[in-house]
Amino acid sequence: MPAENLTRDEARARADVVSVDSYEIDLDLTTGPTTFASRSTIRFTATPGASTFVDLIAPTVHEVVLNGSPLDPAEVFADSRIHLEDLAAENELVVVADAAYMTTGEGLHRFVDPVDDEVYLYSQFEVADSRRVFAVFEQPDLKATFTFRVTAPAHWTVVSNYPAVGEPVPVEGGHNRNGGRDHGTATWTFETTPRISSYITAVIAGPYHAEHSELTSSDGRTVPLGVYCRSSLAQHLDTDNILDVTRAGFAFYEEAFGVPYPFAKYDQLFVPEFNAGAMENAGAVTFLESYVFRSKVPEATVERRAVTILHELAHMWFGDLVTMRWWDDLWLNESFAEYASTLAAAEATRWTSAWTTFSSLEKNWAYRQDQLPSTHPIVADMRDLEDVEVNFDGITYAKGASVLKQLVAWVGQEQFLAGVRAYFAKHSWGNTELRDLLTELETTSGRDLSGWSTLWLEQSGVTLLRPELTTEVAADGTETITSFAVLQEVPAEHPVQRPHRLAIGGYDVVADEAGATRLERTVHVVLDVDGARTEVPELVGVRRPDLLLVNDDDLAYAKVRLDEHSLATATEHLSGFTDSLPRTLVWTAAWDATRDGEAPARDFVDLVLRNVAHETDSTVVQVLLRQLSTSLDLYVAPEHRQATDVAAADRLLELAEQAAAGSDTQLQLVKAFAGRAQAAAQLDAVAGLLDGSRTLEGLSIDTDLRWELLTSLVTGGRAGEAEIAAQLKADATATGQRAAAAARAAVPTPEAKAAAWAALVESDELPNAVQTATINGFGRVHNLGLLMPYVEPYFAALEGVWESRTSEMAQNLVLGLYPTDLAGDDRVDVLALTDAWLEAHPDAPAALRRLLVESRDGVRRALAAQEADRAKA
Repeated sequence: MPAENLTRDEARARADVVSVDSYEIDLDLTTGPTTFASRSTIRFTATPGASTFVDLIAPTVHEVVLNGSPLDPAEVFADSRIHLEDLAAENELVVVADAAYMTTGEGLHRFVDPVDDEVYLYSQFEVADSRRVFAVFEQPDLKATFTFRVTAPAHWTVVSNYPAVGEPVPVEGGHNRNGGRDHGTATWTFETTPRISSYITAVIAGPYHAEHSELTSSDGRTVPLGVYCRSSLAQHLDTDNILDVTRAGFAFYEEAFGVPYPFAKYDQLFVPEFNAGAMENAGAVTFLESYVFRSKVPEATVERRAVTILHELAHMWFGDLVTMRWWDDLWLNESFAEYASTLAAAEATRWTSAWTTFSSLEKNWAYRQDQLPSTHPIVADMRDLEDVEVNFDGITYAKGASVLKQLVAWVGQEQFLAGVRAYFAKHSWGNTELRDLLTELETTSGRDLSGWSTLWLEQSGVTLLRPELTTEVAADGTETITSFAVLQEVPAEHPVQRPHRLAIGGYDVVADEAGATRLERTVHVVLDVDGARTEVPELVGVRRPDLLLVNDDDLAYAKVRLDEHSLATATEHLSGFTDSLPRTLVWTAAWDATRDGEAPARDFVDLVLRNVAHETDSTVVQVLLRQLSTSLDLYVAPEHRQATDVAAADRLLELAEQAAAGSDTQLQLVKAFAGRAQAAAQLDAVAGLLDGSRTLEGLSIDTDLRWELLTSLVTGGRAGEAEIAAQLKADATATGQRAAAAARAAVPTPEAKAAAWAALVESDELPNAVQTATINGFGRVHNLGLLMPYVEPYFAALEGVWESRTSEMAQNLVLGLYPTDLAGDDRVDVLALTDAWLEAHPDAPAALRRLLVESRDGVRRALAAQEADRAKA
């Protein structure tokens, strides 16, 4: 990776010398299964006599021709760069190369469908992988127009950012040497794009199934819509639902942003072995194909797909039409898309409680990231590409969006959107920095945002808000608040007091005629909190509610605690909230106290198991069940873990049996139970669900759930290779292959773990999706002793893994194999081993050290939480 790096200083220096006009990219995807032919024609202006370089990662470069003069590739091409000397004012560069197909989800990814042996390709260029496909000035501020010509098997579908010009032209005598059927070849030529950054260009090719529609944009244009997936998944593609969300997003964004959709078409392509959730390629968005649902999924997953669709659509404006100058301002893309997609979901789709989902899922992600030693400002210091690769995190996405939500509460939504509209009007097709946006928001809001920006965007850390109150009890028993203040605590590492616009809600326990209780809001105060202590005179003289909730409505970005009386009310009546958002805020406060070692993990386990079945929001259920697993695996003291874990699994099964037939909660509880089943009776129950001898009304054991149940039995030693092979034969698909890889890695024997380790660390042949599945299976154990032999080899392998794998694959291994689960095990000191490695490798790449430091912090936090749990009476 070091030879493929690019620094911010190098990018700025190059932008001072070069301005790019256009690219013509010719790709021949028929030449073989490992490489493809790439020809780049780049026209650019430059400072006369200057030198620069073009980026390219390719196994072979055949020709480099600058302004008609051939250059020797052996002399000018090295370390992913083609060096160019003595430039003219106007230049034409032609580069002919053989580029490599990837199986890592970077560059041009190649996948063979096991169902029909057909080949599917898709590109993934963010952060800097368009250079794996064509020669390019790989930085976001060197925008240009792009014209793609692609030669591919004639029976394929080929998609790029802009529509094809006419029909593909057959190639006389052409043959497909890239696998799959050979019905001749053809060449597709695509319309020239507007000026865009190279990382949002795209080529997707293969025998994709396509469904088409259209809509009318706000400026009267007809915008073609396409939805694509592999042919073998076509029966599961719910195009109507996907396009319903898409149409709602188009209408919402065009009105909110004041700019019609900026591109000529909008295709959404669900592609195999995708690393992320989606990618905002202009007019050709790629999605993780797990969003094509072949089995029943929780409503949380359906909502996640909808928000992802809206997130990527928002990027057509934030990121594609207007792009950050350098990756320091990645938040201008991601934070805005995250905020806008949640706003659109809440106001323009059936997911009206999207802000509850955001609070439960995204803000918890942000709070976790912001408490790591590696936390950074929202506007980050991205010195080079390696910094960027590990910075697609909870700060850039979720904290940024949270801060924007608070800004909107402060300046007003209409004023905020007016500033956004002015920003697009001024900077369309250009590149921007933080100041460009603030200028427009200041104008429309009438506020000076420089101080706000300094505190919220340019400094790190999350504060903690605690209520402080005194009360007086009258002779009739009425308790009245005599003083109330909000205390703001700041972390020692980032001692920044910040202003917060927030609400304080007061809730009383109210009983109906039947005696059922609910929590009803009786007090609501909106105020600005600033400094270490903020008095709240509006609450003085008010009868004390049963529960006082700081940050009601979730306007502020801050951790929150409840006073003792309110916590007792919440614990007893948590299911009594009629609105999901305040209930979620209480959940978050309880979870955060557990993570911080202020409350015993077993108390949180009990709270979840008593209340999760009453939750109405699918994503909240999903998040709670994940937090439950984390508590059981890491935060419960080791001496109490086995008994607590078994009891929790028993309770999960009971709750699943009591859940409404066929309900979302029933499905999630069954999955959670299968993930934790380990006692003999529990594994008997799993086996019964799998073979049909035990049934739950309304629960269908479909293909994906069958794999989960089987893997549960494998992990518990009740099934093995014969059962895995039989299930794979019945489900001979890409998803089945991944599930089988995870199950095989989960077999609880030293031999199975050794085989998985060898496939992951000692070989680099696994494609990205199978690598991820194998990592997940490797770490799935009931006996932690199976992982003990791999602790020291993990640290020994780090440098080699980082140097020999691509960024995505290396990150997967570094994070996925780190021995977090052994925190607190008296047989190994993970903290000491991590510290020893960091001390011995002070010059290791900063991105690698960051991943180790973050992982170490997870162990430190687990040990503190275990101590708190150990102190439980």
